[in-house]
Amino acid sequence: MTRVYNFSAGPAALPEAVLERARSELLDYAGTGMSVMEMSHRSAAFIDIASRAEADLRELLAIPDDYKVLFLQGGATGQFAAVPMNLCESGDTASYVNSGYWSKKAIVEARRYVQVSIAASSEATGFTHVPSERDWEVVANASYVHVTPNETIGGVAYDFVPDTGAAPLVADYSSSILSAPLDVSRFGVIYAGAQKNIGPAGLTLVIVRDDLLGRARSDTPAMLDWKVAADADSMYNTPPTFAWYLAGLVFRWLKDLGGLAAMAEINRQKATTLYGAIDASNFYASPVAEANRSWMNVPFTLADPALDGDFLKQAEARGLTNLKGHRSVGGMRASLYNAVTQEAVDALVTFMQDFERQHA
Repeated sequence: MTRVYNFSAGPAALPEAVLERARSELLDYAGTGMSVMEMSHRSAAFIDIASRAEADLRELLAIPDDYKVLFLQGGATGQFAAVPMNLCESGDTASYVNSGYWSKKAIVEARRYVQVSIAASSEATGFTHVPSERDWEVVANASYVHVTPNETIGGVAYDFVPDTGAAPLVADYSSSILSAPLDVSRFGVIYAGAQKNIGPAGLTLVIVRDDLLGRARSDTPAMLDWKVAADADSMYNTPPTFAWYLAGLVFRWLKDLGGLAAMAEINRQKATTLYGAIDASNFYASPVAEANRSWMNVPFTLADPALDGDFLKQAEARGLTNLKGHRSVGGMRASLYNAVTQEAVDALVTFMQDFERQHA
């Protein structure tokens, strides 16, 4: 069996140790004689899986006791609607920072349910940086302030956690959660689609402070009401059991690795290797302001875009996959999520240098 170096932005690479563990337990989980995919979510075996996953996540992120952890469905996109429906009445106003493709999507959806005020935007400069906090204009009495700390498509990452005062800070951490330590207490709500650093697609993580529960407007669907989910231990309906189980294996893998401080150092080195190769070259370029370069998603361009197709074809032949940039921005993008190894990054850099020698 030959496994490729997978630089996909999501669904993304999973740790091989996790995949091996899941394979060994696929037909018979812990002596139950059945797969996790086959067991009831109400069974003692699955309740244990769910409880251990939450406990390990709480330990990894040092989540305070006054926060609920929800394992939901619908992706981060579902939370674009759930956030305003849980935190606002229809006449309220929320402030959003527009830093890229996914924050724009969140804004469009939020406008269905709440008045949206744009606190800051980097759209005029092509979303190549995070708007400086000193330039933000958060509306008075905002119900919340929403940010996207890592823009998966543009490769733009916040280099600070904003201070939003009395307004709860809400963050879409889909593409950078669990990549480094995070002070959860600075946020009112954190949400994240699983398919980057948590596990397979199909699961959505929400971490919400207790005092923000029970505020949902009366027309909020039960499936989007965080308090309904919290009261039912994330099992108001049948949850994505296998994805939850795999997420738990990822959490244990991170703990065995040494936790998020150890993971952050690994991610720092991977990003340093790739950005270093880009910066040392006249053939490749990064469009993102240096202070806001993402460790997770690294977009880059070739000096001659006409070579993009050849680059991708040759990369694929070398086992370097999913490097094509998003259709909205073009170029290349290498996603360096937790499961992407230093070996993979080294192989990519070697190929990039070989390709440059051929065409420079």
